[in-house]
Amino acid sequence: MPGHSKDLTRLRIALTTFFALDGFIFAGWVVRIPAIKEQTGASASTLGLALLGVSAGAVVTMMFTGRLCRRYGSHPVTVVCGILLSLSVALPPLTHSTWALGAVLLVFGAAYGGINVAFNSAAVDLVAVLRRPIMPSFHAAFSLGGMIGAGLGGLVAGSLSPTRHLLGLTVIGLLVTAVAGRALLRYDSPVPQPAPVPQPAPGQQSAAVPQPAPGQQSAAVPQPAPGQPEERAPRRLDPRTRRLVVVFGLIALCTAYGEGALADWGTLHLEQDLDAHPGIAAAGYSCFALAMTIGRLCGTTLLERLGRTRTVVAGGTMAAIGMLVGSLAPSVWAALLGFAVTGIGLANIFPIAVERAGALAGPSGVAVASTFGYGGMLLGPPAIGFMADWFSLPIALTSVATLAAVAAVIGYGTRRATAD
Repeated sequence: MPGHSKDLTRLRIALTTFFALDGFIFAGWVVRIPAIKEQTGASASTLGLALLGVSAGAVVTMMFTGRLCRRYGSHPVTVVCGILLSLSVALPPLTHSTWALGAVLLVFGAAYGGINVAFNSAAVDLVAVLRRPIMPSFHAAFSLGGMIGAGLGGLVAGSLSPTRHLLGLTVIGLLVTAVAGRALLRYDSPVPQPAPVPQPAPGQQSAAVPQPAPGQQSAAVPQPAPGQPEERAPRRLDPRTRRLVVVFGLIALCTAYGEGALADWGTLHLEQDLDAHPGIAAAGYSCFALAMTIGRLCGTTLLERLGRTRTVVAGGTMAAIGMLVGSLAPSVWAALLGFAVTGIGLANIFPIAVERAGALAGPSGVAVASTFGYGGMLLGPPAIGFMADWFSLPIALTSVATLAAVAAVIGYGTRRATAD
């Protein structure tokens, strides 16, 4: 366990690096999907089925990664998943059929889901030790990594084949994992110091803590063997705590739904419904992602000043208003402004939900919240598509505003649980 602030700072830098690497690799894969589609000869529908491999692998892995973190520690699991993620991103361009693509994406999704639970669990432990709300800064690193990965992918798409590009990501990923992983493995997961035990008056013995005989070790506090990490026992959660973890998972779902919806449908809305130039339409998601990154970089300051409840309520309200403007405004620039406001509003809600679930239930809580959140990101695009067929795309996009408002209401309802 880190014994002083320098060790904690190094640990924070190593974790931040893994968050950024995750976003960088995932975005690098996403920008090459069109080329992989052409290479495999997949139709839109069969490609959609193949892409479900990422989702299925991630969700299944998230369900048991919490147990691995409790048994082996979140730091080793993060490093192993970082290696698997880096290796598996090179596999999609080696496939020549949609079935083979779906199989390798299952592996890629498993690594992606595992590392998300592992490094979020490690971040929750560090937040508890530092006693500062720094969770948004980790997710800001993920967003920054994603922006860099997407930008670099766009630059090299015309000169590098998908095979060389994604193999390059593998090399970068393994190098970064080797450096950051070495720093991460140097420390056990930090554990918050317990409240001090009241000391008895001189000459008196505390009735609460039995005193050992001279030369013997106290039986009340088992000591791990020298050089071996302390294994954490799974927490026994009462029904109320389990319900709270699920509630925070629902908050994560409501906000991640918006991220998935805007990623897949924002550009189409600008181009199809508002007659935006393709270049300007492509900037729609960039505005949203940039605003979300800025919001997360400011997240720690917001949480220290407003607290968790006010940040969730204000963010959800802001996102609801912004998305109503973004989906219903009659002009392109108003819609872009609405997307940016939505990004700022949603920025810190997901990190808060994951952090609170982890504080209540450890790695299992992080796994639950992450699974709900990832499910929301998957639910958004197809739900928007069905509603667009039934009504219209602008009306369908207002569901993002509705769920953001729901997150704000749920966040207000959990104000006692967050204690701020």
